[in-house]
Amino acid sequence: MRVQCLVVLLVWLGAAEARAQFQDETPVEAKPGQTVVQRWRIGMAITAEGSAFRGLVGTTTVPMDWPEQKVRVVEEDLSPGVSISYRNFEGTARQLMVRVPALRANEEARAVVTFEIQRRLPPPPENPDIFRLPDPKRIDRKVAAYLGPSPAIESDHPDVKRLAEQLTAKKPTAWGKVRAIYDWVRQHVERQDNRGQEMKNTLETLNDATGDCDEMTGVFVALCRALGVPARMVRVPGHVFGEFYLLDEEGKGHWFPCEVASREAFGGVVDPRPILQKGDNILAVDPNTRRKTRFRVLPETLTGSATVQGAQPKMKLICEPVRGK
Repeated sequence: MRVQCLVVLLVWLGAAEARAQFQDETPVEAKPGQTVVQRWRIGMAITAEGSAFRGLVGTTTVPMDWPEQKVRVVEEDLSPGVSISYRNFEGTARQLMVRVPALRANEEARAVVTFEIQRRLPPPPENPDIFRLPDPKRIDRKVAAYLGPSPAIESDHPDVKRLAEQLTAKKPTAWGKVRAIYDWVRQHVERQDNRGQEMKNTLETLNDATGDCDEMTGVFVALCRALGVPARMVRVPGHVFGEFYLLDEEGKGHWFPCEVASREAFGGVVDPRPILQKGDNILAVDPNTRRKTRFRVLPETLTGSATVQGAQPKMKLICEPVRGK
């Protein structure tokens, strides 16, 4: 008898080990303005536990090109019969899709890709006071998407709007307003290790005054959006930081990174880990409901059919730097 079985892994929700796996990977020598070249192995190992399986499809997020990041594949480690492909999500993230046509009981299928990532760490601007807030009526559609609420980021809540106004009312420049939000979050939300726990939304984090890097950055993003400043989450392996968007004197838009939950870095960033996702409102199919759903984090998934009812394959996610490269 063949039955459909399903595994859904959410890095920030259901896989605490994956969420915590890459803490403290930031090289101390990384500096704003530096270009860092690294190699990372990313993929998965799927084990058929308690049954044979057919039609297995696993997904995981991998690096993609950004203005400050260039990516190329240097090696593929695939078990016999395994194939891979890629798909992009709204210019926000890229997913590796692993297909295993058949896997006998207790066998393992492996799909690991080695990526070379050239990552430029932009320094803060020399004269930040020249930047101004964008006009929400004239802003580019893709940027305007980062002005509204996202899953667990309630930027339109009256309390969030009120707090954003209070924090920035006396700041004359756009840069000063965003900096006031940044400083307040770092001073009033204590960083706490919440690995293995359900992620809190913006209101819960503000109420508790504690949060991990994901939750603290979510508060910063929500307050910026409430003020009319486009802002978004940026994910790297094991960590999250923020970006905000302002216009220069010529009306050209710029995204500026900031490190909310780690060592201070505003307008520039010193974390060279590869960017896995920019944004926090991705439309993707939920494997549980088979419906398109908005996700704050693009989920890692594994689907397939089993020959033994109730059996589930095991998926081990792999995301590790290649040392010495």
